[in-house]
Amino acid sequence: MQRRHFVLRIHFTTADLERIRFAPTVGVAAETCYALETVTGRRPRVSHETHAGRRDREADTRPLTSLLEGGGIGPDLLALAGDTPFIDHAVDNLLQVSDSRWQAEFRNITVRRRYASWAHTVATGRLKERQELVAALRACHRLLVAPSWNRARSELVVTSTRHSDLMLGGGVDAFFRELEPKLIRWRRPVLEASYPRQVEVRLQGRGLVITPTLFAGNAVSFLWDPLDITQAPRLTVPAVHGTPTAPGSAGSEGAPASLGALLGRTRAAALRETVEGASTTELARKLGMSVAAASQHTAILRNARLITTSRRGGSVLHLITPLGVALLGGGTPPTPGAPDNPTRRGPRA
Repeated sequence: MQRRHFVLRIHFTTADLERIRFAPTVGVAAETCYALETVTGRRPRVSHETHAGRRDREADTRPLTSLLEGGGIGPDLLALAGDTPFIDHAVDNLLQVSDSRWQAEFRNITVRRRYASWAHTVATGRLKERQELVAALRACHRLLVAPSWNRARSELVVTSTRHSDLMLGGGVDAFFRELEPKLIRWRRPVLEASYPRQVEVRLQGRGLVITPTLFAGNAVSFLWDPLDITQAPRLTVPAVHGTPTAPGSAGSEGAPASLGALLGRTRAAALRETVEGASTTELARKLGMSVAAASQHTAILRNARLITTSRRGGSVLHLITPLGVALLGGGTPPTPGAPDNPTRRGPRA
């Protein structure tokens, strides 16, 4: 029997084309889910080493793998955990999701018949089942993603910045033609891509967030939030594989000295500490200053669009932006006025 060919078709208006934005990651939870789909055969394999044996995966990750083996729509961890790059923050988000939000996300996932009872129990959102799922997510992250995540994050930031530069240099038409020519076809005003099912999307002025992924294989995904139709959907595309460019790599030796002259030595040091993310208290400790002084430095860096700041429970997290990475010598800065790190959530269509 001939395999049916399905296509994702995204229809843009003029307003949508003006609202295309870029984000460097879908988050560590979603990337972990993509990696698990890859090693269990639901996605084409990528070149990253998984560091996982089959027996270990079955022993530690079954509560999550069972929700991914139905061949249809699985749980969207971007919607539930957000796009944080830190597994601890992702876990906190999962545990704090409201019952109604949790139940809405798990209501329509596809599972094999033998896992139907477990899936129904998970869908209730009770703490015990959430904790089992969180433990499985941590196990998957530890085995599949953690060994290369620091390098991967740097590559994602640089790839997202490259996308922004491509849009700036050639405009929308050139950007879509060159983005992923083997996967995406641009027929203005419609973007087409091979997809597991037939999907027609009309953005209706919401725009689109484009995000690279490293563990999703050679495929695109379309993510959206049916509970908040005002938010821009997200299109994920494979990141460029190869040697990542990151702060401290070849070509950036002169960056620290010049950056110190530009920002001041203390503020430049603070910026470097945000490459892996840091709270205000952590910055104060690492830089040998008071929390109040660290807060003043982060405010200046944030106003200059070199870092983003988000609240995580009782503390805040500071994380470098693509522009900040560029100043450290890790890439080319995006245009002034373009959002650096929009945060959007959304289940896969």
